[in-house]
Amino acid sequence: MEPDRRQTMTTRSAKKSEKYSRTAARAITTFVLVSMLLTGCASRPKVKLSDAFNEQAIAAEITASGPIALDSEYQAVNQKMIRKSAMAAQARILFVRSVHIDPINRPVSNFLSMTSYALKSATGMIRRTALNTVQFPALEREPIPEIAYADSMDLEKWEKDLDRISGRKPSRGTIEFLIDGKEYFPRMLEAVGDAKESIDIRTYIFDNDDYAVKVADVLKEKSQDVRVRVLVDAFGTMVAAQADAKSMPKDFQGPLSMEQYMERDSKVKFRSRAIPWMTGDHTKTTIIDQKLAFIGGMNIGREYRYDWHDLMMEVTGPIVDHLQYDTNKAWARASVFGDVANFFAFLRGEKNKADDHGYPIRVLYTATHDSQIYRAQLAAIRRSQSYILIENAYFSDDVILYELAKARRRGVDVRVILPAEGNHGPHNASNRVAINKMLKNGIRVYQYPGMTHIKAAIFDGWACVGSANFDKLSFQVNREVNLATSHKPVVDDLLDRLFIPDLARSKEISEMLDVSVQARLLEMIVDEVM
Repeated sequence: MEPDRRQTMTTRSAKKSEKYSRTAARAITTFVLVSMLLTGCASRPKVKLSDAFNEQAIAAEITASGPIALDSEYQAVNQKMIRKSAMAAQARILFVRSVHIDPINRPVSNFLSMTSYALKSATGMIRRTALNTVQFPALEREPIPEIAYADSMDLEKWEKDLDRISGRKPSRGTIEFLIDGKEYFPRMLEAVGDAKESIDIRTYIFDNDDYAVKVADVLKEKSQDVRVRVLVDAFGTMVAAQADAKSMPKDFQGPLSMEQYMERDSKVKFRSRAIPWMTGDHTKTTIIDQKLAFIGGMNIGREYRYDWHDLMMEVTGPIVDHLQYDTNKAWARASVFGDVANFFAFLRGEKNKADDHGYPIRVLYTATHDSQIYRAQLAAIRRSQSYILIENAYFSDDVILYELAKARRRGVDVRVILPAEGNHGPHNASNRVAINKMLKNGIRVYQYPGMTHIKAAIFDGWACVGSANFDKLSFQVNREVNLATSHKPVVDDLLDRLFIPDLARSKEISEMLDVSVQARLLEMIVDEVM
């Protein structure tokens, strides 16, 4: 083929792709804008997206303006362009919601989020600077002692002190650990199938992959018989929809909008939460009939079912009443009436629906101006005398690192498990810096083969497990929920089924890692933002 002819064909193809992208963006932006108007107008009843739009028609309009898909390669390119256009439209709408609409219908929440984020960012930067320039260097000049093998802290006294430290009294209930998607999802779907009255799902990500669609189909069918509410974080779900799991079937094409997909031909009620001042809702809870709850680190998607190492808890007892009350307030806040609806949900109070049984369990939150999970775990590190075990994918909080280093220099056996293959580039770089800090201070660090998304820790017999990572967002910004207990059978079960096997599977890091200038810059960004 002559060079001029080839160049002409390339130019035509580029123009077609550009036209196609513009058409896709216009179609999907129109779809999302009208969707927001239909679902956000307080002066009229809610109109389901599925009643007003046909997703196949929108996709057909986009495809008709683009290149003819002659083979699977073209189809893949077309689908990718559609998804990118969808994300661009959703991002614009999310920006408008977070910056312009949220301050109107959630003025109190918005102001508190703004002041909290600003205060924690300013004080955090000062604290990190002092740690890295003065306190860490001074600590590292001292020799590292041998493990003391001391007796554990007094757990009875610790639990009493924790009432004051966390600002929360313990409740009661039972915990059963569900390790990995093979244990959690079949059990969760069984409970959904057995539901008699209600299903409340609150998650950071409800993905649009093949497994998430399977879960959505179960919920849609069940919504004909019981109330089904799904609350997601708009940002988390939007970003997740752009990345496919490595194991996902190549020919699967997910819905552009999970909200529209779930509401179509069903009675599912679906809401998404905006992110004012970076305050996402990172909570993962599913509550059945106000009596049974699942809580932990798993979102809904293929990675969590098949690919990643992760943990959920099946919970019963009065602790479920606390979780249901928090879910009801979150659902109300996400409505068009925002803070007003949240206020009335607060006034209705916590109902006693769950069965009355169990042992002491404490629910801990990260909320605006109230970092209970952070305070509790910092205090537990400072109180520990025998051992500390932590497994988490995102490890960037310098204060936590410093307190762990001090604990090790008291003779405490401190061990941390991180993923060998993390899913987040900046956090991977930050983890490398954190690993070197820990090694310098005698902390034993292990790399779990593949991706571990576990969020669990044990401090001298006190366990803390849930949705919170060891980073700024989880400890001080996002909404998070953890459960904590010192009930010995539960802690022993966590040791026997999670920590001991994971330490055995993991490879201990014995030498300092190479850290590039780029990695150090990313670590600084993660410290400030994430």
